[in-house]
Amino acid sequence: MTMATRDEPEFSVESAREAAGRDGLRDWVARFLASPGSDNPILAQKLSEEFEWWAGPVRLPLDKLNRLAGPPGDPVLCPVDDEYWDERVDSMDRQAERGWDPPPVVVAYRLGEFVLEDGNHRAEGVRRAGQRAVWAVIGFAEREAYDRVSAQWVDPADEA
Repeated sequence: MTMATRDEPEFSVESAREAAGRDGLRDWVARFLASPGSDNPILAQKLSEEFEWWAGPVRLPLDKLNRLAGPPGDPVLCPVDDEYWDERVDSMDRQAERGWDPPPVVVAYRLGEFVLEDGNHRAEGVRRAGQRAVWAVIGFAEREAYDRVSAQWVDPADEA
């Protein structure tokens, strides 16, 4: 069960941080992906089975992400309809400009690359709002990769 308060959304950077603190980030990701709005229980199941180790939330530079979906002409695997893409991204862009901090994007570490599994619209919205990084939770299939990559990050709370 999440520790979110009435004023805090159930799925936020803070709730992901709390889940990570109790070694529950894998479950947080599965619940988030299966929740209304994300509506992707199939991806939740797939990632839960494929990735045992989860890190985050961490600030990940947008230029390090390999996106799976986006508008035609972008370097993505699955182009989506411009109108559908732009409508959702424009809304998120405006929210980010007003200080909205979206839930972390869900990333898989595959063959040395960060693959954006969920959050293509959120990532593009914050990029259009002028941000260069996005909060992310990252799944790893191998413990060695998890240890090696996560050892490089500094907790933003430690930088304050």
